[in-house]
Amino acid sequence: MNLDTEISHLIELMPASGRMMTKIVSQPQQAKVIETSLPMPWQQGTRPILINFDLWRNLSRPQRDLLLLRSVSGLIGVKWFKPNIYQAIAAAGLLGLVIEISQADAVGMMVAGGLTAIATNQIWRSNRSLQKELDADESAISVAIRRGYTETEAARHLLSALETVAQIENRPLNFTELLRSQNLRVIGNLSPVVVPSNLRTEK
Repeated sequence: MNLDTEISHLIELMPASGRMMTKIVSQPQQAKVIETSLPMPWQQGTRPILINFDLWRNLSRPQRDLLLLRSVSGLIGVKWFKPNIYQAIAAAGLLGLVIEISQADAVGMMVAGGLTAIATNQIWRSNRSLQKELDADESAISVAIRRGYTETEAARHLLSALETVAQIENRPLNFTELLRSQNLRVIGNLSPVVVPSNLRTEK
Protein backbone atom coordinates (compact mmCIF):
# COMPACT_ATOMS: atom_id res chain seq x y z
CA MET A 1 0.00 0.00 0.00
CA ASN A 2 1.34 3.42 -0.98
CA LEU A 3 0.59 5.67 2.00
CA ASP A 4 0.26 8.92 0.06
CA THR A 5 -2.01 7.31 -2.55
CA GLU A 6 -4.20 5.77 0.15
CA ILE A 7 -4.56 9.02 2.09
CA SER A 8 -5.38 10.92 -1.11
CA HIS A 9 -8.08 8.36 -1.94
CA LEU A 10 -9.57 8.59 1.56
CA ILE A 11 -9.64 12.39 1.46
CA GLU A 12 -11.32 12.32 -1.94
CA LEU A 13 -13.84 9.83 -0.59
CA MET A 14 -14.95 12.15 2.23
CA PRO A 15 -17.88 14.54 1.94
CA ALA A 16 -16.84 18.20 1.72
CA SER A 17 -17.66 18.81 5.39
CA GLY A 18 -15.37 15.92 6.32
CA ARG A 19 -12.46 17.40 4.40
CA MET A 20 -12.92 20.70 6.22
CA MET A 21 -13.43 19.30 9.72
CA THR A 22 -11.19 16.22 9.90
CA LYS A 23 -7.58 15.25 9.26
CA ILE A 24 -6.12 11.79 8.63
CA VAL A 25 -3.03 11.13 10.77
CA SER A 26 -0.75 8.10 10.41
CA GLN A 27 -0.31 6.51 13.83
CA PRO A 28 1.80 3.35 13.37
CA GLN A 29 2.34 2.79 17.11
CA GLN A 30 -1.35 2.54 18.09
CA ALA A 31 -2.95 -0.84 18.76
CA LYS A 32 -6.25 0.10 17.08
CA VAL A 33 -6.77 0.05 13.33
CA ILE A 34 -8.54 3.42 13.35
CA GLU A 35 -9.35 5.68 16.27
CA THR A 36 -11.14 8.96 16.89
CA SER A 37 -11.90 10.85 20.09
CA LEU A 38 -15.02 12.77 21.03
CA PRO A 39 -14.05 16.38 20.28
CA MET A 40 -14.56 18.77 23.18
CA PRO A 41 -16.35 22.09 22.62
CA TRP A 42 -13.22 24.08 23.49
CA GLN A 43 -11.06 22.21 20.96
CA GLN A 44 -10.51 24.22 17.81
CA GLY A 45 -9.25 23.14 14.41
CA THR A 46 -9.56 19.86 12.55
CA ARG A 47 -10.62 16.64 14.25
CA PRO A 48 -7.97 13.91 13.83
CA ILE A 49 -8.63 10.41 12.51
CA LEU A 50 -5.73 8.24 13.67
CA ILE A 51 -4.96 5.24 11.43
CA ASN A 52 -2.40 2.48 11.86
CA PHE A 53 -1.77 1.82 8.16
CA ASP A 54 0.18 -1.38 8.90
CA LEU A 55 -3.07 -2.83 10.27
CA TRP A 56 -5.28 -0.89 7.84
CA ARG A 57 -3.83 -2.78 4.87
CA ASN A 58 -5.43 -6.00 6.17
CA LEU A 59 -8.88 -4.67 5.27
CA SER A 60 -10.38 -4.80 1.79
CA ARG A 61 -10.89 -1.58 -0.18
CA PRO A 62 -14.68 -1.48 0.47
CA GLN A 63 -14.12 -2.16 4.16
CA ARG A 64 -11.57 0.67 4.37
CA ASP A 65 -13.89 3.03 2.50
CA LEU A 66 -16.84 2.38 4.79
CA LEU A 67 -14.76 2.45 7.95
CA LEU A 68 -13.28 5.82 7.01
CA LEU A 69 -16.68 7.27 6.07
CA ARG A 70 -18.10 6.00 9.34
CA SER A 71 -15.33 7.68 11.36
CA VAL A 72 -15.85 10.95 9.48
CA SER A 73 -19.62 10.79 10.01
CA GLY A 74 -19.13 10.15 13.71
CA LEU A 75 -16.87 13.17 14.11
CA ILE A 76 -18.91 15.67 12.11
CA GLY A 77 -22.08 14.42 13.81
CA VAL A 78 -20.94 15.72 17.21
CA LYS A 79 -22.95 18.87 17.93
CA TRP A 80 -22.13 20.66 21.18
CA PHE A 81 -23.97 23.84 20.29
CA LYS A 82 -27.06 22.57 18.47
CA PRO A 83 -30.02 24.38 20.08
CA ASN A 84 -32.15 22.15 22.33
CA ILE A 85 -33.64 22.17 25.82
CA TYR A 86 -30.40 21.07 27.48
CA GLN A 87 -28.42 23.77 25.67
CA ALA A 88 -30.92 26.33 26.91
CA ILE A 89 -30.75 25.03 30.49
CA ALA A 90 -26.95 24.99 30.41
CA ALA A 91 -26.82 28.54 29.10
CA ALA A 92 -29.38 29.75 31.64
CA GLY A 93 -27.55 27.96 34.44
CA LEU A 94 -24.23 29.45 33.43
CA LEU A 95 -25.71 32.93 33.23
CA GLY A 96 -27.35 32.43 36.61
CA LEU A 97 -24.06 31.23 38.06
CA VAL A 98 -22.29 34.37 36.88
CA ILE A 99 -25.01 36.56 38.40
CA GLU A 100 -24.99 34.67 41.70
CA ILE A 101 -21.19 34.86 41.92
CA SER A 102 -21.34 38.62 41.38
CA GLN A 103 -23.89 38.83 44.19
CA ALA A 104 -21.96 36.39 46.43
CA ASP A 105 -25.10 34.26 46.91
CA ALA A 106 -23.83 30.80 47.96
CA VAL A 107 -27.19 29.02 47.65
CA GLY A 108 -27.89 30.61 44.30
CA MET A 109 -24.41 29.62 43.08
CA MET A 110 -25.04 26.00 44.08
CA VAL A 111 -28.41 25.89 42.31
CA ALA A 112 -27.13 27.56 39.13
CA GLY A 113 -23.99 25.44 39.11
CA GLY A 114 -26.04 22.27 39.59
CA LEU A 115 -28.33 23.13 36.70
CA THR A 116 -25.35 23.80 34.45
CA ALA A 117 -23.67 20.52 35.43
CA ILE A 118 -26.83 18.45 34.87
CA ALA A 119 -27.54 19.99 31.47
CA THR A 120 -23.92 19.68 30.35
CA ASN A 121 -23.90 16.03 31.40
CA GLN A 122 -27.02 15.39 29.31
CA ILE A 123 -25.40 17.03 26.28
CA TRP A 124 -22.29 14.89 26.81
CA ARG A 125 -24.33 11.70 27.07
CA SER A 126 -26.41 12.52 23.98
CA ASN A 127 -23.21 12.85 21.95
CA ARG A 128 -22.15 9.38 23.13
CA SER A 129 -25.53 7.62 22.84
CA LEU A 130 -26.27 4.48 20.84
CA GLN A 131 -28.55 6.52 18.57
CA LYS A 132 -25.57 8.73 17.68
CA GLU A 133 -23.58 5.59 16.82
CA LEU A 134 -26.35 4.23 14.61
CA ASP A 135 -26.81 7.65 12.99
CA ALA A 136 -23.10 7.73 12.14
CA ASP A 137 -23.33 4.30 10.49
CA GLU A 138 -26.36 5.31 8.46
CA SER A 139 -24.78 8.63 7.48
CA ALA A 140 -21.67 6.79 6.26
CA ILE A 141 -23.87 4.50 4.17
CA SER A 142 -25.61 7.53 2.64
CA VAL A 143 -22.26 9.01 1.60
CA ALA A 144 -21.12 5.63 0.26
CA ILE A 145 -24.22 5.49 -1.95
CA ARG A 146 -23.12 8.80 -3.50
CA ARG A 147 -19.71 7.19 -4.09
CA GLY A 148 -21.14 4.30 -6.11
CA TYR A 149 -22.06 1.69 -3.51
CA THR A 150 -25.59 0.39 -3.09
CA GLU A 151 -27.18 0.65 0.35
CA THR A 152 -27.04 -3.11 0.82
CA GLU A 153 -23.39 -3.31 -0.24
CA ALA A 154 -22.36 -0.42 1.99
CA ALA A 155 -24.10 -1.90 5.04
CA ARG A 156 -22.53 -5.31 4.47
CA HIS A 157 -19.05 -3.86 3.94
CA LEU A 158 -19.30 -1.79 7.12
CA LEU A 159 -20.56 -4.84 9.02
CA SER A 160 -17.66 -6.97 7.79
CA ALA A 161 -15.25 -4.11 8.57
CA LEU A 162 -16.45 -4.04 12.20
CA GLU A 163 -15.91 -7.78 12.51
CA THR A 164 -12.52 -7.76 10.76
CA VAL A 165 -11.21 -4.88 12.87
CA ALA A 166 -12.14 -6.79 16.04
CA GLN A 167 -10.23 -9.82 14.72
CA ILE A 168 -7.18 -7.72 13.82
CA GLU A 169 -7.22 -6.12 17.27
CA ASN A 170 -7.73 -9.56 18.87
CA ARG A 171 -10.84 -8.61 20.83
CA PRO A 172 -14.57 -9.38 20.85
CA LEU A 173 -17.15 -6.88 19.65
CA ASN A 174 -18.36 -4.71 22.51
CA PHE A 175 -22.05 -4.24 23.33
CA THR A 176 -22.45 -1.10 21.21
CA GLU A 177 -20.71 -2.75 18.26
CA LEU A 178 -23.01 -5.78 18.55
CA LEU A 179 -26.07 -3.50 18.35
CA ARG A 180 -24.53 -1.59 15.45
CA SER A 181 -23.86 -4.91 13.71
CA GLN A 182 -27.48 -5.96 14.12
CA ASN A 183 -28.69 -2.65 12.68
CA LEU A 184 -26.32 -3.09 9.73
CA ARG A 185 -27.64 -6.62 9.15
CA VAL A 186 -31.14 -5.17 8.85
CA ILE A 187 -29.98 -2.51 6.37
CA GLY A 188 -27.98 -5.14 4.48
CA ASN A 189 -31.03 -7.45 4.23
CA LEU A 190 -29.29 -10.08 6.33
CA SER A 191 -31.75 -10.02 9.25
CA PRO A 192 -35.30 -8.80 9.94
CA VAL A 193 -34.64 -8.20 13.65
CA VAL A 194 -34.38 -4.46 14.29
CA VAL A 195 -32.62 -2.85 17.26
CA PRO A 196 -35.34 -2.11 19.88
CA SER A 197 -36.30 1.55 20.12
CA ASN A 198 -35.73 1.61 23.88
CA LEU A 199 -32.08 0.69 23.32
CA ARG A 200 -31.71 3.28 20.57
CA THR A 201 -32.81 6.11 22.85
CA GLU A 202 -30.96 4.89 25.94
CA LYS A 203 -28.04 7.12 26.93
